[in-house]
Amino acid sequence: MGAPLDTRALRSALGAFPTGVCLVTTRGPDGRCEGVTINSFASVSLDPPMVLWSLACTAPSLARFSAAPRYAIHVLCAEDEAVSRHFARPAADKFAAFPERFADDDGLPLLTGAAATFVCRNTQRHPGGDHVVFLGEVERFELAEAMPLVFHRGRYGLVAHPA
Repeated sequence: MGAPLDTRALRSALGAFPTGVCLVTTRGPDGRCEGVTINSFASVSLDPPMVLWSLACTAPSLARFSAAPRYAIHVLCAEDEAVSRHFARPAADKFAAFPERFADDDGLPLLTGAAATFVCRNTQRHPGGDHVVFLGEVERFELAEAMPLVFHRGRYGLVAHPA
């Protein structure tokens, strides 16, 4: 086998791929809400409708997301950089900073004003190196006419559409 990869250089190379920025939310069996910023969201299947995302094995929220029967994935809008940064860091009650932005819908904390929201049944989890890959079956979704927030080379950015 060859020399081990330089993980810092690999991370920089992976950052060349622009990604969307999402917020995943759930409510645990104890009633406590949980939320985390991700950029690992992808479509998997239309029939049945499935999406995936991943979470680091070291994430404090891993147990709560693993046990949750459902979660919501919100594609963040261009104006939601502060929300993204806030939910990317550990905090006792992440939702307290943005109480006006969340509605409780059927037991899930839902972000209002997202570019898109996918409410999913937590169907499968698979180990993936230092992450757990979550597969969710989409139960329902909402789409808004909003520009998404993107992440590229370690910085937030915006999508530019040609005129």
